[in-house]
Amino acid sequence: MKINLNTPVVESREQRLGTIIGWDGKASDLSKESTYAYGGCDIDGKQRDCRLCEIRGPFTQGSTCSEQMVECQAGNVRDAVLIQHSPIGCGAGQVLYNSIYRNGLALRNLPVENIRIICTNLQESDMVFGGIDKLEEAIKTAWDRFHPKAIFIATSCATGIIGDDVDSVASKYEEELNIPVVPLHCEGFKSKHWSTGFDATQHGIVRQIVRKNPKKQEDLVNVINLWGSDVFTPMLAELGLRVNYVVDLATVEDLERLSEAAVTVTFCYTLSSYMAAALEQEFGVPQIKAPQPYGFAGTDAWIREIGRVTHREEKAEAYIAKEHARVFPRINELRKELKGVKGFIATGSAYSHGLIAVLRELGIEVDGSLVFHHDPIYDSRDKRQDSLSYLVENYGDVKYFSVSNRQQYQFFGLLHRVNPDFIIIRHNGLAPLASRMGIPAVPLGDEHTAVGYQGIINLGEIIIDVLAHKKFHQDLASHTKLPYKKWWLDQKDPFILAKDKNLLNI
Repeated sequence: MKINLNTPVVESREQRLGTIIGWDGKASDLSKESTYAYGGCDIDGKQRDCRLCEIRGPFTQGSTCSEQMVECQAGNVRDAVLIQHSPIGCGAGQVLYNSIYRNGLALRNLPVENIRIICTNLQESDMVFGGIDKLEEAIKTAWDRFHPKAIFIATSCATGIIGDDVDSVASKYEEELNIPVVPLHCEGFKSKHWSTGFDATQHGIVRQIVRKNPKKQEDLVNVINLWGSDVFTPMLAELGLRVNYVVDLATVEDLERLSEAAVTVTFCYTLSSYMAAALEQEFGVPQIKAPQPYGFAGTDAWIREIGRVTHREEKAEAYIAKEHARVFPRINELRKELKGVKGFIATGSAYSHGLIAVLRELGIEVDGSLVFHHDPIYDSRDKRQDSLSYLVENYGDVKYFSVSNRQQYQFFGLLHRVNPDFIIIRHNGLAPLASRMGIPAVPLGDEHTAVGYQGIINLGEIIIDVLAHKKFHQDLASHTKLPYKKWWLDQKDPFILAKDKNLLNI
C-alpha cells in the first residue's frame, strides 16, 4: 500500500496493517493466519484483503494511547518543542518521559537536560468555544522561551472532538517563524493500539522536516530507535558506516538528513515500519529487509544484508567471523548455567519475537509470551521482515502465544499456565503482579540490551543476576495476596471474559 504524504493525517494501523490487540494460541497458528490474511482471500474469483480473527474483550483495564507515543518520540527531539493541544491530564506522562529522556541522554553521553513539552491545558469552556487561541499562545511561548528549530503539535481526544483547525494554525506559524511547525494527528480514540502514535510522529517528520533534495551519503545509516545505549555505532563501524539515530534523542538536523542515508535499519520492525517504508518510497533510501538483529542467525542475516546493500560484503563476513569467535565461548558457558530455566516475555510484538530468539540461543525454554499487539505484516509488505514467521521457522513454536494490550487482569492467567522462572518486560506495570506470584522480572529499560552478538551475552548475564534474587520474590509471594477473587484465579482461560460475556454478571 502506497504511503500518502499529501495528507497530514496518518492512516491507523488497523486500516493499513490489520493490527489486532486480542488473540490466543500457538505462534505458528498466528503466523499462518497472518500469511493467509495478507496473501488475500479468494472471494468470487477475486483476491481481497482479509482480516485476522480477533478476541474482543469486554473492557480495558489498563493501556495507553497514540498521543503518549507522540509524547515519547516528538517530545524527545533535542532542539524542538512539542505542544500537547490537550487537557492537562494528557500531560501527566511528561514526568515519566522527562526521566527517561534524561537517562537516555546520559546513556549516549549527551548533555543531560529536560524535555521541552508545553500543554495548552484545555478546560471545559474550551470544549465549548474552541482552543485555537490557547494553541497560538502556546506556539508563541514555545518560540519565545526556547527558539526551537521545529515545533510539533500533538492533537488529543479533546481537540478531535471539538474539531480545532490545528493544520491551519501550524501553516500560519510555519510561515511566520520560518521553521517547521508540524501537526501530529494522534487522537487516542482513532486507533485501538498506541503504535499508531509512532506512525503519526514519523509521518509528520517525513512530510515536513526531511530534506526533499538530499545529497546522498553512502556511509550513513539511519537507525530508528528509542532511547537505548549506542550499540549500533561500534557494530556498523566495522563495516565503515556511520550512524544517524532517530527519532528519540535526535536533533532536527538529524531528522533532516534522513533522506541522505544509504540504508535504514532498526532494533524493532514495529517501531520503524512506517518511516522506513516512507523513506524508501519517497527518497529511495532502502530499508534492510532481513530478520531483526537478534541471535546468531538473525544478526548474521542482518549484517550480510547491510553489507550487500552498501557494497561491503567482505567487511560484513570478516565482522561476522570475528564476532562468532569472540562470543561463542562465553555463550556456551551461559548455556550450561541456564540449562533447565524457563522464561516468559511480555513486550511489544516484533521486539518480543527477537527476545525469544535470544533466549532460545541461550538454551532457555520459552513456552509462553505476551505481545501487546500484532501486525500481520509491516508497511514494506516484504516477507523477509516477517519476524514472527522467522521465529517459528528458525527457533521453533511458542505453545502459548498471546496478544493483549497490557491487561493486568489477564496477566495472572497467562503466567500461571506456564509458571516461568522469570519474565522479561519493557513496561514496569506488569512486574508487581509477577513478583506477588514469586516470579522476578527483567526490566529492559535499555531496549538495545539484547541486540547483536554481544546482546546474547548481555541478556544471559542479566538473567543469571535476576535469578540469584528469586528467593526475595518467593518470600514476597508467601506473604501477599493477589488482588483477584478465587473464581477468577481458578479460570483456565485468561480470555474467558471475552468468550463468555455472561461471566461478567458474576
